[in-house]
Amino acid sequence: MELPPALRQAVDAALEGSATAALAEAADRLSRRYRAEVRDGQFHVSEDNAARAYLATRMPATYAAIRAALEAVIVALPDFAPASLLDLGAGPGTAFWAARNAWPSIDDAEMIEGSATMRRWGERLAEAAGPGRFAWRSADFTTRAPTFAPHDIVTIGYVLDELAPDARAGLVEAAWRATTGVLLIVEPGTPAGWRRILDARTWLISAGAQLVAPCAHDAPCPIVEPDWCHFSRRVARSRTHLRGKNAVVPFEDEKFIYVAATRQPVATRPARILAPPRQASGRVTLKLCEPAGTAAERLISRRDGELYKTARRLDWGDAIEA
Repeated sequence: MELPPALRQAVDAALEGSATAALAEAADRLSRRYRAEVRDGQFHVSEDNAARAYLATRMPATYAAIRAALEAVIVALPDFAPASLLDLGAGPGTAFWAARNAWPSIDDAEMIEGSATMRRWGERLAEAAGPGRFAWRSADFTTRAPTFAPHDIVTIGYVLDELAPDARAGLVEAAWRATTGVLLIVEPGTPAGWRRILDARTWLISAGAQLVAPCAHDAPCPIVEPDWCHFSRRVARSRTHLRGKNAVVPFEDEKFIYVAATRQPVATRPARILAPPRQASGRVTLKLCEPAGTAAERLISRRDGELYKTARRLDWGDAIEA
């Protein structure tokens, strides 16, 4: 997956003239902060070098994960056509760009971001997004989350890992109050990220939300540690991305986990593929999250006819009527 052309061009323009060594050093510092889930009261991105490093090395992967999660919402709710977006912890507008790519009907977006540096870069990139009302403002999620105006779709992308447990719960509650259509929460695909999503999932179900994806049911998650639920999206690396990572492989795999919930009834939820399918001659083995509330492997063979043909085309994270 790649950034949409307008965003790719805006990012390239923003990074023009960036020194390779400085970009790589800032990217390494930023990566270490994210991996360690540092919570020291400082923004991960508070100065321009870190912002450029984020644009070069993290934005493509974050975009790919959020866009993949939104695609699952599109498949589950094909008639959903949001006009307004609220992005909480917006960074430079990654979820905004992913949502606009998924639904061009969005022409009213409010991005909430505490870092002044990120807001400035986000506003600069949004100039390439075309016509619409795109507003940026600041808020502090570390204490009590503020009240937000209602929006059709609300996103929280890679934010909960930066907050203490009480603040996470408050933000999810505030986000749900502002949701008229769909709430999407995306986290890194680590065991800790999965546990944060499980906490949000539990609260949303208790609040009466209908789960859209990836879960096939509202029962307790059947995955047992040390296993954990997560998905992956392959990201193409641009030349600037390669420079920032000191890398030579032209792609990377972004691991992520998410939950999408709605206020509307969800008629059916198909099974979800929880791991890369294993293919052999005449058969496909799928690890599935099933509507019955269980997780199990299923062998699909040529004898299953059209289901087998379908299964051969499916990938990790896809839904299947099985």
